[in-house]
Amino acid sequence: MTSTAKPAVRPADPRFSSGPTKKRPGWSTDALKDATLGRSHRAKPGKAKLKEAIDRTRAVLGVPDTHKIAIVPASDTGAVEMAM
Repeated sequence: MTSTAKPAVRPADPRFSSGPTKKRPGWSTDALKDATLGRSHRAKPGKAKLKEAIDRTRAVLGVPDTHKIAIVPASDTGAVEMAM
């Protein structure tokens, strides 16, 4: 059985998030309007976002065209796959 009672203590700052950091001041769900939540990375919108991230990474870091940039899971498996 679940309780619907309000918690006795509230966060000191209402900008709490599920992660270790607070949401920035002024954050709203409008920041997610172009998010491709629930879509595969193989779908056109997902591929476009990955390409943009790779292109911007190349530009910001000055990675030469002779080098490849890949986005992999943040896990040991991703690191091993890249090493292979």
